[in-house]
Amino acid sequence: MSGFYIAMNLFGLDVLSRIVHVGTAITLVGGSLFMAIALVPSLEVLQSEQRSAFVTSVRNLWKRYVHAGIALFLLSGFYNYFRAIPKHEGDGLYHALLGTKMLLAFVIFFLASVMVGRSARFEAWRQDPSKVLRVMIILAALIVAVSGFLKIRG
Repeated sequence: MSGFYIAMNLFGLDVLSRIVHVGTAITLVGGSLFMAIALVPSLEVLQSEQRSAFVTSVRNLWKRYVHAGIALFLLSGFYNYFRAIPKHEGDGLYHALLGTKMLLAFVIFFLASVMVGRSARFEAWRQDPSKVLRVMIILAALIVAVSGFLKIRG
């Protein structure tokens, strides 16, 4: 009976982890898409002083979601990874694609952190976020493509 109980608890945790991982992706990638498509182009109508205050306000709010999202991605991602590894022992393609997905995710984490951060070194990136947002969106699309392939590949 205890083995069944553990299996059911792990199944529930597997489902919860998947929901958290996908929900976080929807939130952060959707937010990045919104910024690239609607927010950044709309800033042109604001005066310089208004634009600066507005961008600072948005950045301070978005920062909470970025940091929480990165933490949730790491927790759910590593849980999913450790649950999936035994099922793919010796599967070189799976491990290569999963490793690629993880590396791309770490690049996105870095870029997202830079965009909500305060480091003077990256201020130019924050002043013109269009390029960084496009890179993040392209990398996120690649991650979704790899994830989709790995999920249906078995």
